[in-house]
Amino acid sequence: MEEQHRRALRRGRARLVAALRVEPLWDPLEQRGLFTRPMLEELQSSGSRGEQARQLIIDLETRGKQAFPAFLSILRDTGQGGLAEMLIQECESQPAPLQLPDLRPVELELREAKQRKKGVLIVMCPCQDYEMKADPCGHCLILNNVNFSRDSGLSTREGSDIDCEKLERRFKALHFTVLTRRDLKAQEMVLELLKLSRQDHSALDCCIVVILSHGCQTSHIQFPGGVYGTDGKPIPIEKIVNYFNGSNCLSLRGKPKLFFIQACGGEQRDQGFVVDCDSPEEEAPGSSLESDATPFRVPSDNMDEPDAIASLPTPSDILVSYSTFPGFVSWREKSSGSWYVEMLDSVLEQYARSEDLLDMLVRVARAVSAKGRYKQIPGCFNFLRKKFFFVCD
Repeated sequence: MEEQHRRALRRGRARLVAALRVEPLWDPLEQRGLFTRPMLEELQSSGSRGEQARQLIIDLETRGKQAFPAFLSILRDTGQGGLAEMLIQECESQPAPLQLPDLRPVELELREAKQRKKGVLIVMCPCQDYEMKADPCGHCLILNNVNFSRDSGLSTREGSDIDCEKLERRFKALHFTVLTRRDLKAQEMVLELLKLSRQDHSALDCCIVVILSHGCQTSHIQFPGGVYGTDGKPIPIEKIVNYFNGSNCLSLRGKPKLFFIQACGGEQRDQGFVVDCDSPEEEAPGSSLESDATPFRVPSDNMDEPDAIASLPTPSDILVSYSTFPGFVSWREKSSGSWYVEMLDSVLEQYARSEDLLDMLVRVARAVSAKGRYKQIPGCFNFLRKKFFFVCD
């Protein structure tokens, strides 16, 4: 979309949100090729009419050059010509954008980051996106714990294999080599993670770790929560992440390290709060809906603890995506898998070609938070220094 059209939509957003009738727009938006049916269904599930209108305008800015005139035509066809004229006036009233010279990023050695020439300080900006040129892009390790020992007191995680299969297909399609390990005890999980962190990643651009298991709260300094091995012993997320930090995995220094955690952060069940929402209320959790919650346990004396804070480097180039807010349960359907993985897979399929990872995780959070009578909202701890875009065919 042309920049002047984007600015017109932004400046007119408040009026559009207040007055736009979204119901007549869905079919024409699909017929004109501006949005696919799954995209429109996601928009329709984003909340009240106002929230749907706001998200439609935001998403419209990412469409092609013909999106703006097509949208104006749809507004007129649906009896909303006044809003179309308002947008045209916004376009006409805006000054021409300032033409900046073509500035190209230059990579520098740190010691040469600042140079002086004829008394002028030259500052050169690094690239704003992570480089993703390797093929494969990197390794993806999926740890899928389904069956737990009787002594652990933890239930079978029915539906987790569905999550695992979805993510295997998705990350293979995104040019990662995928290794899946199923039903590992805590120490076996640690060994797999250490094995991955000790590999040579020099020729690769990224690393992904996915953990599907029961979870709990644990003591932490940087990253909250823990996950259980099939023997019922917890591993702090912080410990897992630190295997891959700049001190412990030299070949991943400066490269993105992504962690996706489908596990509960605690036992609280979020019943939400009342909002103006047009979406139908789903049934309360029943026999097919389970949580991955387990009580908080203080690690036993023989369990390794995270390193002391003085020995932890800055966790740069790390992102940890959690299926739920710390302290709350994470819902999983026996027949279709977890809400979080279902939405993550769907969003990656639809938007990986055009959006960076953080924008997509916001979409995941919005979609998951709209489900069910009991509520759940994913979140992330982000220490990435640049935008991250997946490689798509």
